[in-house]
Formats: sequence, C-alpha cells, structure tokens
Amino acid sequence: MPAWLALRRLAGANLLIVRSLGERWVRLLERHRERFGRIVYLIDDDLGAVRDTPGLPETYVKRLGGLAERQPALLALVDEVVACCDSLVSQLGREHANVSLLTPPLLASPIELANFARPDWTIGYHGTRAHRDDIAHLAPALTLVMEAHPQVRLEVMMGRHVPDALAGIDRLEAPEALPWKAFQQYQATRRIQIGLAPLLETPFNRGKSWIKFLDIAAMGGVGIYSRRAPYTEIVEHGVDGLLVGDDPEEWQSALEQLLADPAATQAMAKRARQKASRLAGKERCALFWSDMSYYERRAT
Repeated sequence: MPAWLALRRLAGANLLIVRSLGERWVRLLERHRERFGRIVYLIDDDLGAVRDTPGLPETYVKRLGGLAERQPALLALVDEVVACCDSLVSQLGREHANVSLLTPPLLASPIELANFARPDWTIGYHGTRAHRDDIAHLAPALTLVMEAHPQVRLEVMMGRHVPDALAGIDRLEAPEALPWKAFQQYQATRRIQIGLAPLLETPFNRGKSWIKFLDIAAMGGVGIYSRRAPYTEIVEHGVDGLLVGDDPEEWQSALEQLLADPAATQAMAKRARQKASRLAGKERCALFWSDMSYYERRAT
C-alpha cells in the first residue's frame, strides 16, 4: 500500500502491532506519529535473547534477531506494551513506562478429555523448531518408556526437523508442523493422554508463557512440565500436572507414574481442563482489551 494511501485510510486510527513491523512501516510511523491514535505493542517472545541462546536454528536466529533490531524504534513509538509473561513484563518495563501482562487465552471450546480407559495412549509434544534441544534432552527417558510400553505412541510435531536423538525411538510419529490456523483445527480433534513441556534454562526460554499448559489441556490430556517459570506459576504438582527437574530420569519417573495409574491421570487431566477454562477463558482476554479501550477513551 502506498504511504499516502495508508496515511489517508489510517488517519486517527488506534493501532495494534503484533511482534513487529516491517522497516518501511516503522519509518512511516516515526515520520507521521501525530496522525495516528493510540498504539499498542503485543509481544510474546524475548526477541533479542535468540542471539544469546545456543542451539537455535540459524534461520530462526536471523529472523528474530532482525525483529529485535527494530524493537527499540517500536518501543519509542507505542503508548502501551502488552507482554505474555511476567519475565517479559519485567524486562520491557526497563525500556518502556507502560507495560501490561496478558497471559494467553484458551481458544479451544469445549474441551473433551482423551480416552484414558484404552491402553494405546499417546504422549505428545507440539513445539516449534526453536525447542528442538528441549525435547531432544528427554531422549533417554522417552526411549526407555517407549520400550517398556509397547502400546503407547509418541507424537512429536516437528516433521523432518525431529532431533536425531529421537529418531530411533519405537512408534515415533512425526507429523509436520502446522501453521497456526491449521494447528487450531488439528488441536480441536486430536486427543493425547500425556503432553510434554520441557523448558531448559536458556535466555530465550525465560521469555515464554505457559501456553503449553493450555495446548495440552485443549487436547484433553495432562502435562509434565519443567519445574521453572512460567509453569510453576500455573501448575499445581500432582493436582493438574507434574513438575519435574531437568534430569531425564525425573521425566521417566513422571511418565511411568501417569501410565501406571489411568484413573489418577484422568483426574489430573480433568482438573487441568477446569483450570484452563477458569484462568484463560476468552472472556478474560476480551475484558482486558475492553478495559484498555475504556482507558484509551478516557485519555482522549
């Protein structure tokens, strides 16, 4: 869209910027900031941390690193920053005067539990390539569990990017990663009994939200989570999920615990579903933006 046409169509408009903008748009806003209304910046990752985190895909580092270079210019333009987790709120609060917390909403509705009465359970991991090292770290635990439970399946949605450490595991299914809209449709019908959410201690992982808790609940299962933020902020160990350390033996023990007691595992999954609906309902998200709109009107 030509700059003059954008200025005409968007004159006086409030803007919501998600993650980043192209450099041309950033320069346009800098030159004509007075023509726009309130600008809010929504961010769900510590963009700059990719360069301090070894093991990330080179193309991913290049792409997010480029976004990080434009972030200071965006922060100088916006009236409000909305971040997905406490660590990002704290970090960005050192760079901007108005930073709010909006944790992820649960988009799936209604949620049906997985079938815990059948023996052919699925252990699932649905993460991006940015978390290859996180899931690869669990290879020793997953190898032993899958050998001991011949009816259990393992699904790692990384397709051709599945870590080599997992490649030889029995009954591993590796569907290709899906675009966000397609993943939402997949999630609405896919059921897993156990979800995995490993999160190693890295600069990039410190900026993550607890959206994996919602993803696992949406697929009707119960999760095993790294015992660190953000999961320690939402998971009650033994009640609606399990929290474990980084040692693969702890993950193996947690998996064996869930597999050995279907009734208890189902009860945890049910409580996880209830918590996800209660804490992350779409109504809460709508109320957040409604309140922000109210304060915007008061300011004008």
